[in-house]
Amino acid sequence: MGQNPDDMFGDENYPAYTIGQAAEMLGTTQDFLRRLDEAKLINPHRSGGGHRRYSRYQLRLAARAREMVDQGTALEAACRIIILEDQLEEALRQNKQQ
Repeated sequence: MGQNPDDMFGDENYPAYTIGQAAEMLGTTQDFLRRLDEAKLINPHRSGGGHRRYSRYQLRLAARAREMVDQGTALEAACRIIILEDQLEEALRQNKQQ
């Protein structure tokens, strides 16, 4: 039996959005999202047919990357910065729990 839709869409990691929906929501192109995948910033879920599906968490990362690129940061540098910021945030969260 499938998940309850309220549980799925309340989960920020649930891959709810197609690449077309994600690009439209972010005001960017599908190619930009593919480049973020290639740069290893986001690793979208793949549907049974191989189509990319994005979570809200991944869309937030993509929006941050787009903002940085729009401000003149190279895509690869933006992705690396965001990855490091995300790792630091996670380490601080884990440290607080100990």
